[in-house]
Amino acid sequence: MAAFTNTVRRPPRTLTEIEQARLLKVTGEHRDGFRDHVIFALALGTGLREHEIAALDVGDVLLEDGRIRRRLSLRTFKRSTTEPAPQEVFLPDSLWYKLAKFVSWKRSRGESLDPHAALFVSRRHDRIATRTLRHLFRVWQERAGFDRFFSFHALRHSSLTNAYRATRDIRLVQRIARHKSVETTTIYAEPTDEDILRAVRELPC
Repeated sequence: MAAFTNTVRRPPRTLTEIEQARLLKVTGEHRDGFRDHVIFALALGTGLREHEIAALDVGDVLLEDGRIRRRLSLRTFKRSTTEPAPQEVFLPDSLWYKLAKFVSWKRSRGESLDPHAALFVSRRHDRIATRTLRHLFRVWQERAGFDRFFSFHALRHSSLTNAYRATRDIRLVQRIARHKSVETTTIYAEPTDEDILRAVRELPC
């Protein structure tokens, strides 16, 4: 038995569907939570890493005619030892609408919409830091009443797990994750705690 258990891979830590919904609900309803709501929605909708989100400029999401892009070309992303090709992510419809609303929100607050301006800014009006993203995520988890806490990277894990659950297509999830090897992506096919809970909830006992 010990030899078998040593070969079982643990899935990445992910938020349950209920936790994801609670996080988006509490940030969406809070007067001062809209920026953070869009950040978390972006992480869940695209699987972007925290440094990729912090590095986004207005021009990365906003076309010259004022429309929101349907796909984002990343200037900053995780690089392998060899120089990779440019990376792109596609936006879910709901995220596309949220980003359009967010740009209007930035305009109403007098924030710069220059193409080279930071998309997400701090209270000091400079580019938001990854350290701040991690802090905000912890604060909102507490406000959402989580009984366990996650790293910001768990949002990426949750996004990719959601994509695999919806499609059961590991190659498609590899593209979404922007993984060089599909072997890296296969971890998202491992059963999560939520999968186990669903399986055992109605077992006779």
